[in-house]
Amino acid sequence: MQLVKEIYLLTRKLPKEELYGITSQMQRAAVSIPSNIAEGHARTGKKEFSRFLSIASGSKAELQTQLLICVDIGFLSESDIYVSIMLSEEVGKMLSALIQKLTPDP
Repeated sequence: MQLVKEIYLLTRKLPKEELYGITSQMQRAAVSIPSNIAEGHARTGKKEFSRFLSIASGSKAELQTQLLICVDIGFLSESDIYVSIMLSEEVGKMLSALIQKLTPDP
């Protein structure tokens, strides 16, 4: 949830003409992370929960890519995205650990 808040604050710095472009994409990717965690948790069974966690992990990777694109095209600086990247890395580690815990040993 903290990552979502950070992304919404960060996207305020993007050009207004990007409102329906990368701004929207970043916000949707960020919101998708906790939304998929919540939806997966509400489902029955570890396998299904793990699938939703995997989707959340994909959204995290998508968001990180979008942040780097914003730096590459000059919309944001590396210092602008630092907190978001650090938060997304932390979220990624938590997702990986939880997925691993839910995955049965072979």
